[in-house]
Amino acid sequence: MTSQTTSQFARPRIDARALLGLYDPADTTDWGPIRAAQLHAGSQLALFMLAANVIGASLVTMILAPLVPLWQLAGWSALVAAAGAAVAFRRLARRHREAVTASLSDVRDTLFDGIALGAVWSIPPLAFGHLVDASAALGLWIVLSLLMTASAVAMAALPMATITFVSITGAALVTTLSLIASPMLAAASALFTVLLVMATFARGKALVVIRAGEIAIADRDETLSLLLRETEREGEADWLWEIDAQRRVARANPRFSKSLGVDPKTINGTPFLQVLAGPSWEDGNFAPGLRELAEKLKTREPFHDLLLPVLVSGEERWWEMSASPRFDESGSFIGFRGVGSDVTEARKSADQISKMARFDTLTGLPNRLLLNETLARAMAEAEKWGSRCAFMMIDLDRFKAVNDTLGHPVGDRLLMRVSERLKQLMSENEMVGRLGGDEFAVVVRDATDTAGIERLAQAIIDTVSRPYEIDQNTLFIGASVGLAIGPRDGRTAEMLIRSADLALYRSKDSGGGAYHSYEPQLHMAAEERRVLEIALRSAVENGEMHLNYQPVVLADSGTLRGFEALLRWTHPEFGVVSPAKFVPLAEDARLIPAIGEWVLRTACQEAAKWDSDIRVAVNVSPEQLHSPAFATMVAQALAQSGLPAERLELEVTESVFMREGTQAIHVLEKVLELGVKLSLDDFGTGYSSLGYLAHTRFSTIKIDRSFVQGASKGTKEAIAIIRAVVALADSLGMATTAEGVETEEEHHMVQRLGCTKVQGYYFGRPLPVQEARALAIRASSGETAAA
Repeated sequence: MTSQTTSQFARPRIDARALLGLYDPADTTDWGPIRAAQLHAGSQLALFMLAANVIGASLVTMILAPLVPLWQLAGWSALVAAAGAAVAFRRLARRHREAVTASLSDVRDTLFDGIALGAVWSIPPLAFGHLVDASAALGLWIVLSLLMTASAVAMAALPMATITFVSITGAALVTTLSLIASPMLAAASALFTVLLVMATFARGKALVVIRAGEIAIADRDETLSLLLRETEREGEADWLWEIDAQRRVARANPRFSKSLGVDPKTINGTPFLQVLAGPSWEDGNFAPGLRELAEKLKTREPFHDLLLPVLVSGEERWWEMSASPRFDESGSFIGFRGVGSDVTEARKSADQISKMARFDTLTGLPNRLLLNETLARAMAEAEKWGSRCAFMMIDLDRFKAVNDTLGHPVGDRLLMRVSERLKQLMSENEMVGRLGGDEFAVVVRDATDTAGIERLAQAIIDTVSRPYEIDQNTLFIGASVGLAIGPRDGRTAEMLIRSADLALYRSKDSGGGAYHSYEPQLHMAAEERRVLEIALRSAVENGEMHLNYQPVVLADSGTLRGFEALLRWTHPEFGVVSPAKFVPLAEDARLIPAIGEWVLRTACQEAAKWDSDIRVAVNVSPEQLHSPAFATMVAQALAQSGLPAERLELEVTESVFMREGTQAIHVLEKVLELGVKLSLDDFGTGYSSLGYLAHTRFSTIKIDRSFVQGASKGTKEAIAIIRAVVALADSLGMATTAEGVETEEEHHMVQRLGCTKVQGYYFGRPLPVQEARALAIRASSGETAAA
């Protein structure tokens, strides 16, 4: 090992004046971290010294209590406690406990701690020493000696303060002992004080030596790390670089020069920033990363993983730079030394990952994450400048029918076409993105023009609603829009999205193809809906549901032919809840299957008690018919109740046949095999496809009350529709039931038009179970149901 290397690992020499904090040496040792270690070590035993001071004051008080007035001892004890607490709290300060470097003045300030404590502890021997006897003098000497020893052991890390305290207290004790005791005891005390001072200094020096060695080893580790990184990673784009005090390239590293595509000799002595800036050096159009690097070099601050773009052979590359300032033996700044890495590929990968995380893979539009981030920034800007922003939620109408009938590939292509149209409507002020499925959203950064925002919403609806030609199919969809203005409709991005969602729900609820702005009552309606949903989940178990039965009679004679079971809900707090409110809620919450099963079983049990051939009709939702187990459940309900299958009639709507690949037809076939009758409800108000009439054996077609009311007013279209439905039913061997007959005139009208059965308030409102049972008994006796 060379002499130079040996000297690097030699034990560092510690200047006594620097150790005490008297001056800052100009050697290569960095005393900032050493001083911070001294202060930190002092703070670790600060509470111990505070306790030692309090206990020592208590012992001295006990010794002097018979000889000195108590008020004097109490005042002195309070002074000791105050001085000890002040010193302890100052040493426990955050800046001392967390500091990684400390100044010379920080260590010098500890001198006042030693002076303060030494002064208060000099009071007992100097002020009260002449009052004590030999026994008390010995006790006082023992207590003060123990306190001095504790200080020398615990606070040696701060030798200036500790030596000051020990010296002042020891001098006071020696003086007192020389006056009231033997000179021999005073000499022994003086010797003890000197030994404590020497021990304190030696212990403090040992701490500094250890800390200085740790710092030196850390410096050598850093240098070795750089060297190893340079030599062991030959095939990678890492290199060392070095500049002088004038920020010029010094001893250009070959790999650094190769990364720049230049000869090392040509850049030696060239300004470092000029080398990195390339062509932009002349026009001064520097990248932010280069400006930050220039500032770090100017202020001589170390930096780590600083990212900046560099133009190499006309191609933009990204470099990551780290460096620390260098100083010579006299403390003069001599430049920087650091390491650089080419992280271009890693940055490209990170950018790609970031893009994938923020953009929809199907449409290329911003996804939910990027929309949320953009909206949050727009909200912050609106709050900062007192302006407004907006958020629109867009839901495609009838898109699910396209997916179900033509398949997901066509649906995906339709979504891409929709996204293209939406992008064409956007300006620099708006961002459109896809939330997922068939939901899109628009962030409007500046929404001060409310009329302009509403025009954009209507333009979105009109544009999306134009027909699409995809795979030789002409597709028609629509759009519903919910609009919320921030911060009026929400103080945060989450609240604004929620408000727009409520507005969208209102647009969908009103039939779609429209936009609505958020209103406070929408939140109230949503809260009511949430509360009702919670209550609805336990309504059946709590016995809050019941069935009413509306009579169905023959059109010509008024003879009772059956009842339609109608579900009713009476909540103990909300009262009677309208079916128009809770049935759609049950469908959205997927509660219909359980509630529907209860309705079917209850209706069958009640109908079995009617001693006649009167039927009971039960409405069945599409959700129930899409379950393969539905037919089994019907069979169980019939078997458990004892109701003949031909007396049960299930009413279904046209919407049940609109789902592609549905099991509904197969389920209905199994139900028909049981002998159960089927009735097609609300015919003519939905899709009105005749195909499923030919494939499913319905026994009855029900004509919606809207046609009956229209015909009663003489509307030709309504009359023609009723006649057509009756003719169609007759040709297929089906009966027809006219709903909503409320007057005698309407009864005679539908009778003339050929309807087989009628149902409505004219023949009876929905009846409680007891009244329906009584009516069934009368009907079996030959009475009619007409009012």
